[in-house]
Amino acid sequence: MIIGAGVVGCAIARELGARGVLSTVIDGRPVGGGATQASAGMLAPYVEAHDPGPLRALAVRSLDLYDDWIAAVTLESAVEIEYRRIGTLEIAFDPAHAADLRRHTRPAGVATEWLDADAARLAHPALCAIEGALMTPTHGYVAAAQLTAALARAAERHGATFVRAAVHRIERQGSTWRVSTAAGNWEAQTVVVAAGAWGGAIAGVPMPPLRPVRGQLLHLGGPSRPLSTIMWGPDCYIVPRADGTVLVGATVEDAGFDERVTAAGVRDLLDAACELLPGEGGATFLDARVGLRPATPDELPVLGADSRHPGIIHASGHYRNGVLLAPITAQLIGDLIAEGKRDPCLDGFLADRFD
Repeated sequence: MIIGAGVVGCAIARELGARGVLSTVIDGRPVGGGATQASAGMLAPYVEAHDPGPLRALAVRSLDLYDDWIAAVTLESAVEIEYRRIGTLEIAFDPAHAADLRRHTRPAGVATEWLDADAARLAHPALCAIEGALMTPTHGYVAAAQLTAALARAAERHGATFVRAAVHRIERQGSTWRVSTAAGNWEAQTVVVAAGAWGGAIAGVPMPPLRPVRGQLLHLGGPSRPLSTIMWGPDCYIVPRADGTVLVGATVEDAGFDERVTAAGVRDLLDAACELLPGEGGATFLDARVGLRPATPDELPVLGADSRHPGIIHASGHYRNGVLLAPITAQLIGDLIAEGKRDPCLDGFLADRFD
């Protein structure tokens, strides 16, 4: 059983199904109705984690899976997924930031290019006056809603069942776990908790400490000068979509479980976008979205078996990187459940680190 029908829960359900393991996915929201709905779907491990460490290592492994993973999910689901490796351009407005970007080392084999102000403006005329920019061509994005819908469809074709019901409690009942919802109870030998920011509200089994971090995202009509890459400034990022529109994100707000789009959030993102790309002032405002990202105290995900409660497996706390980490999370959890194989990388992400 999988609790949570976001991109991570659906990825795990599809992975298990592809390995011949049937699952039931339970969530009180529709598929992709939590944090996933406000995700720009960026795949940029060297921006999300500039310095070497467990998060960057995991994110790089996940990005390496993406090409084959998207091809497989598209084939299994018959759903087209917008997925483009168009790179990221990290923008520096001042000399100190430029020096910082230039100092960041990249592992061998990762192609990056530093562009001074003139080269950056020549390559990307829509930019404002800047100090310089760092290009990482291997990065990209995927349409998060399309991906999640495709994962759910693929999971169903592999035999998974989706149930719309909010989970209230998980408790031991003899040799199995009982999952209690407003729509009834389910019994399972293994329960994967991928409930995002709402995981901490589930009673019974103690959950890792999670807090909701509100992220607001804007959808705008395309600028007069189309963008060829993802723009990443100090206060926002701008993702060009294949239809000519752009996504602008994202706020980072400790606002509890308040899922409102706010005037201040929209204003701040518009101001940041117009500072980075002055032409955005003439863009059409299409939509604003909001999602609650699940963050742990150390901002690393919680992955793997719960040492105190056999049969409980955690796949939560992905914070800003749920879409990026979805394929590697599914692979690691699939290995645990289908093959009893435990990857050593899980040592850095276990729930008991918070004990």
